[in-house]
Amino acid sequence: MSELRPESQPAQQQEVPGTLGQMDPKPDHGEESYRGSGRLTGKAAVITGGDSGIGRAVAIAFAREGADVLISYLDEHEDAEDTRKYVEEAGRTCVLVPGDISDKAHAHSIIPKAVEAFGRVDVLVNNAAFQMSHDSLDEVSDDEWDHTLATNLTAMFVLCKDAVPHMQPGASIINSSSVNSDNPSPNLAPYAMTKAGIANFTASLAQMLAEKGIRANSVAPGPVWTPLIPATMPEEKVESFGQQSPIGRAAQPAELAPVYVLLASDEASYVSGARVAVTGGKPIL
Repeated sequence: MSELRPESQPAQQQEVPGTLGQMDPKPDHGEESYRGSGRLTGKAAVITGGDSGIGRAVAIAFAREGADVLISYLDEHEDAEDTRKYVEEAGRTCVLVPGDISDKAHAHSIIPKAVEAFGRVDVLVNNAAFQMSHDSLDEVSDDEWDHTLATNLTAMFVLCKDAVPHMQPGASIINSSSVNSDNPSPNLAPYAMTKAGIANFTASLAQMLAEKGIRANSVAPGPVWTPLIPATMPEEKVESFGQQSPIGRAAQPAELAPVYVLLASDEASYVSGARVAVTGGKPIL
């Protein structure tokens, strides 16, 4: 894992949604470093965006903690198969479900596949997201606006609604928000708005589901080195990405995974309605 020191990435660009194979340097998802201790033994988890980035790091960590996982992803098949390899090497089952979660019909198909494979859902991680960087509102098309909301907000709502009937007391919903939820970047206005919505929805959900014994929390990452960055930002911003954080660098996905493990585990039995900042020192309100 990276040392806590300022660093940068070479200027680079990819087509959306981006793949791990083209990234320089390669992100650390904990492939070599994460060691499990049985904290999720016997649990069944659904993770959207689980092929790479935070989702992949969470999938590896969950498997090494004893959970079976279903990974939803767009079309990055090589990355997803590689993630499955790590999950299966940990002795756990991994189900891959490709498709566009902005398509509501596809989003509705994910939880039934998990129930078919595992019989239940113990942990739901809504992590998949879409963003694009723009300097002007005129650059944001109506279609892009709709796609951002459908991917980041509507799919989360659909998966939560579908999952809850298959959850037992002790189950956990974890939604990926962002430091942008209350420190919005002017270049990421649609994305930042959805991340604020995720934080707000999760806070409501925690109160709504408390009587069922189901917990809901959100994680607010700062800058994280994932394929989404070179695929959605100009080259010059990629090169300086993460340097604005107090620590002075972007996080590696592996540095997020332990927070998701905690929130998914029974150790967090009284943690619900929280928004956990993993920002490299930048406070959230």
